[in-house]
Amino acid sequence: MTFSRRTFLGTSGAAALISAGAVSGRAQAAAIPEAPTTDTPATQPPLVPTSGPDYQPVVTLNGWTLPWRMNGDWKEFHLVAEPVTRELAPGMVANLWGYNGQSPGPTIEAVEGDKVRIFVTNKLPEHTSIHWHGQLLPNGMDGVGGLTQPHIKTGQTFVYEYQLQKSGTLMYHPHADEMVQMAMGMMGFFVVHPKDPAFRRVDRDFVFLMSAYDIEPGAYVPKVAEMTDFNLWTWNSRVFPGIEPLICAKNDKVRVRFGNLTMTNHPIHMHGYDFKVSCTDGGWVPENAAWPEVTIDCAVGQMRAFDFLADKEGDWAIHCHKSHHTMNAMGHDIRTFIGVDKKAFAKKMKRLAPDYMPMGSAGMADMGEMEMPLPDNTLPMMTGFGQFGPVEMGGMFSVVKVRQGLAANDYKDPGWFNHPEGTVAYEWKGESKNVERAQPPVIDKATTVELQVKKPGPGSQHKNH
Repeated sequence: MTFSRRTFLGTSGAAALISAGAVSGRAQAAAIPEAPTTDTPATQPPLVPTSGPDYQPVVTLNGWTLPWRMNGDWKEFHLVAEPVTRELAPGMVANLWGYNGQSPGPTIEAVEGDKVRIFVTNKLPEHTSIHWHGQLLPNGMDGVGGLTQPHIKTGQTFVYEYQLQKSGTLMYHPHADEMVQMAMGMMGFFVVHPKDPAFRRVDRDFVFLMSAYDIEPGAYVPKVAEMTDFNLWTWNSRVFPGIEPLICAKNDKVRVRFGNLTMTNHPIHMHGYDFKVSCTDGGWVPENAAWPEVTIDCAVGQMRAFDFLADKEGDWAIHCHKSHHTMNAMGHDIRTFIGVDKKAFAKKMKRLAPDYMPMGSAGMADMGEMEMPLPDNTLPMMTGFGQFGPVEMGGMFSVVKVRQGLAANDYKDPGWFNHPEGTVAYEWKGESKNVERAQPPVIDKATTVELQVKKPGPGSQHKNH
């Protein structure tokens, strides 16, 4: 994992509080755990526990797990809220706000029953707070600025302390100036593993958070006041082809967890499998009540997890099933030209703009393979290539790659699937001699029933029976 270490020193002389309180002053700051940081967009290996209860650590798509230290019987973490630069995909970066060098922030992992102490240092230009979404904890640790605690002002460090009362799929995000701070990318995953290492255990456990941005072509900062017309739909602030694949060994038990901090719902669909919904931010779905799906909707503010047995090799798509959410840099004022003959118009336009290309008369698929000039820091609307050509996707799209013979902790991309002979759809180039053409049904006039419908005459009234 690519980390740097840093220690943050406070500016005032107040004492540390054993609550959601400010920590400041050199003597107190010296006791704060260091805050690891990274700016790589690559998925980092899982952080395997070396002490305490055993569990299968999660893999954060294009992210990482925050290291901790033990201080007595407290597990201590350090989050730093700060401006960050995030690569959404090769060719485009965004100036966001996040934690410890990234948006979303690093995943926090702990175990049911753990006592956690989380230091939060604010390096934003305004105050903030952190709400621990889905956690059961004392009211004063809930993180609602102004209601349950003072705001964390710029330069301050606050401490949150509580014991983890339940395992499950949770997250953290600000509860201060939410419209700006969450729209700028401030969020993170919080996974609490069961105390019993055997409870609902899987072999591979993936997590990601969904967020949305409106960043105009050539710009770097999201329009934080946007409510509906987002043009970049992301998993962990990444868009396809920047979202890394989910690598699974054949016959692994696999869990995929995700949370939604966008402004709309997302029906997440996985190809090739049916799965069982296993967990929400409210807790575990009992095994005898887990229901089968191939698509599970995740509403705003919700968390969902599903489990499946990876018993079918291949490169299986996983994506949001709202078609505009698998596109990049969507232009919401694009006119529809399907069926319009633009040849004469294009000829005249090329006199003024020699590079003009008429598009849209037969759909937009040709955009998937064209390398058109774009403004700086802008992605194609549909992009990405597979072994058979352009994938014509973007946004919330990735691939579940299931392969035979992977080692337990091998998450390296195995490349494209080598399809067995005869298992790829192909072009038909001849008539089949053995296919019987379907014939229209024969109507037996002798048994045909004629319905006579009498229309109401002038002045008649219908009666309800």
